[in-house]
Amino acid sequence: MCGVVGVAAHEPVNQILYDALTMLQHRGQDAAGIVTLQDGRFYLRKENGMVRDVFMTRHMLKLVGKFGIGHVRYPTAGTSSSAEAQPFYVNSPYGITLAHNGNLTNAESLAKSLYQEDRRHLNTDSDSEVLLNVLAHEMQNVGKTHPKPDDIFAAVKAVYGRCEGAYGVVAMITGQGLLAFRDPNGIRPLIFGERLAANGGTEYMVASESVALTGCGFTIIRDVKPGEAIFIDLNHKLHTQQCVEQKEYTPCIFEYVYFARPDSIMDNISVYKSRLRMGEKLGQKILDEWGEDHDIDVVIPIPDTSRTSAMELALKMNIKYREGFMKNRYIGRTFIMPGQQQRKKSVRQKLSAVPLEFKGKNVLLVDDSIVRGTTCHEIIQMARDAGARKVFFASAAPPVKYPNVYGIDMPVRSELIASGHSVEEVRQIIGADRLIFQDLDDLIDAVKDTKHSRVEGFDCAVFNGCYITGQINESYLEHLQAQRNDSAKGVQVVADTSVDMMGVEEQ
Repeated sequence: MCGVVGVAAHEPVNQILYDALTMLQHRGQDAAGIVTLQDGRFYLRKENGMVRDVFMTRHMLKLVGKFGIGHVRYPTAGTSSSAEAQPFYVNSPYGITLAHNGNLTNAESLAKSLYQEDRRHLNTDSDSEVLLNVLAHEMQNVGKTHPKPDDIFAAVKAVYGRCEGAYGVVAMITGQGLLAFRDPNGIRPLIFGERLAANGGTEYMVASESVALTGCGFTIIRDVKPGEAIFIDLNHKLHTQQCVEQKEYTPCIFEYVYFARPDSIMDNISVYKSRLRMGEKLGQKILDEWGEDHDIDVVIPIPDTSRTSAMELALKMNIKYREGFMKNRYIGRTFIMPGQQQRKKSVRQKLSAVPLEFKGKNVLLVDDSIVRGTTCHEIIQMARDAGARKVFFASAAPPVKYPNVYGIDMPVRSELIASGHSVEEVRQIIGADRLIFQDLDDLIDAVKDTKHSRVEGFDCAVFNGCYITGQINESYLEHLQAQRNDSAKGVQVVADTSVDMMGVEEQ
């Protein structure tokens, strides 16, 4: 999972992009990058690390221009290498730079055709570089020195014809402007907005989440539709086109469970309200299955994502809600850290228990989900060490049983604790006295309960194994497992990103 942002402004965009990326930092903490455009030249800075560490004052001063795109990344394949930090760049045709959130499910076959038929060289294993080169090839086929917006949309339409999977994309084309487009199912999020510039003109931003827009003073226009592309030319004129017929509108439900910030609005659905309803429904399920004599003294969330659900669950059950864990905010999100050992080590660095809230009590710990089980096992033991008499555990999401192929780092069945284990077996493995999961139907109802969204359903593949885009079979999943399991990520490669690229100045 990654975060993308693109800005077309009447003032320098370096600070706007930096601010937007900090608001999207939760979507990726492995690497960050910004490219700006001025006078037909790209200015690039990207490297491994958090936004605040990648961009120093000396870098920001060199990121000149009023158009730009940015990216925050966490790895879903191979190693955590700065060679795969985004945005990527190709110098032909025109000069194109691109940042991508999601995953192409046919990336390998596309890479072969790019080399054998399109005569294009790929320098990394990233599917984002594949997507960029597909776009570049289709722009080359336009065959015009000065393409018009309709020509650019025609190229994007051809990209849709070749690329399968999930993607939210921002790109810049020298001499043309800012381009963004979204996969035909709307699996990955993309939203755009506008604001009035000091000179009276209109400025635009497109990003993965609405918080990036509102935090920078932009007013939301709407979500980019599935299969739609938007283009802002160098005169700041907005062009939109539905490039392919929209398939079933099915955003990733895990965005609402875990990834998105609670203050985001995605596809006209409030993440915050969705999580409130998750807690309400889970509380009702506990009352139905455990009864009024559930023996729970206090509800304690696992910070931060589960707080909203836990508060509403406690309210529904008329039980005290308390903050029992204090979080060290300088440790990254453990779920998106590459490597099982690093995730396990980081849990106790990230959280510390407040003994007052645990000693002699039966506590219900609430988390957004259980994926590998590493975090909850450690946290349950921390609760016992702090004096808890009994430790119950509730997940606001159903059991994660199936690999994800659309850009979330949970692709290996052997690493998913609920895959091949019953609820009782999971309970024993994590060490809880009782364990309960949200029902999938309740989760869908919790997220879909709105009158304003046009969403038709959700990608729930990690829970039910139904892959929205199709063409995902067992051999594909086995191949993906070999690429993306923790052992494949065990070697950290540090690459020099100061590559001499014609038309790009690396800062």
